Amino acid sequence: MKIVIEESRDGEEDQIIIKCREMTEELIHLLAMIKLHDALIAYDGTNIHRLQPKEIYYIEVVDNKTFLYCKDKVLESKQKLYELESFLLNSDFLRVSKSVLLNLRKIKTLSPALSGRFEATLANNEKVIISRQYISDLKKILGI
Repeated sequence: MKIVIEESRDGEEDQIIIKCREMTEELIHLLAMIKLHDALIAYDGTNIHRLQPKEIYYIEVVDNKTFLYCKDKVLESKQKLYELESFLLNSDFLRVSKSVLLNLRKIKTLSPALSGRFEATLANNEKVIISRQYISDLKKILGI
């Protein structure tokens, strides 16, 4: 399989063109992954939600379950934290502890906490602790 990547000109919409002799199961799977790439699937009991990453304030693992915290609801994901971290690579999310990915766009204030950690107050007034191992990454990204 040959992959060709071209930069689009200003004003042009990004597009993906697939040329193939036949649609294989592998290509169908690849197309499904591309279509779902911009959204995450989460659950609240029996309901299935499709979320845009910008809707999520932070993601946390508690008792081996992954939870997505939004403005006014908490949903569960069947994906592992490392899978979500990979999916959200090059986005506004940063790992801030062993069990938390934080949407940096949702931070309202940052303040020092005990033992070299920081506490982030989010736009919905929830507080998230940032472990000291991840402080330097956060400072570098925020330019502080």
